[in-house]
Amino acid sequence: MGPAVTFGLLAAWALHDTEELAALPGWLRRNVPVLRERFPGVPEAVWRRAESVDGRQFAAAVGVMAAIVTTASASGAATGGRSTAYQAALNGFGLHGLTHLAQAAAVRGYTPGSATSLVLVVPFTLRARARLRRAGVLRPTRPRDLALGLGLAGAATVASHVVARRALRGRWRQTRSTPVFEHVQDRRTLVP
Repeated sequence: MGPAVTFGLLAAWALHDTEELAALPGWLRRNVPVLRERFPGVPEAVWRRAESVDGRQFAAAVGVMAAIVTTASASGAATGGRSTAYQAALNGFGLHGLTHLAQAAAVRGYTPGSATSLVLVVPFTLRARARLRRAGVLRPTRPRDLALGLGLAGAATVASHVVARRALRGRWRQTRSTPVFEHVQDRRTLVP
């Protein structure tokens, strides 16, 4: 399997996470107050966690995830796309894109990552899976395989943020003197 499919995962991921890096901190700052009011059933701990994310920590987490995706892509390249790790990462990436689209539907507007999910993540995943299928190396995808792919994507995301938080903990506490989020006057509409 060629690099367009295996290292294509890394390239597609990099473009997708560039959107998230550019959009997420500001989007959270503007929209958490709106979302908190719109979704009162969400535990307060979730909102506090969202408010605590700053750009440096998020960028560090993306760096950790880059290592994970690079490893999965290299494994795919080394095995002609047969690697279980590569195929699980590909499935997780596509499902991650669908999650972004579901989030955008839930808030009835843009969410960070939804633009590239629509035009890049989901289409790339479908094309890569089709190429793997034509080459005869795509493993049959059962519901548990999809659950595994999504679970691995979630675990990799959590692990990336934990590593980033720990790496920046001392420095982050020393430099953070004001809250990341300020009061938003108009809480009725989401701000892109």
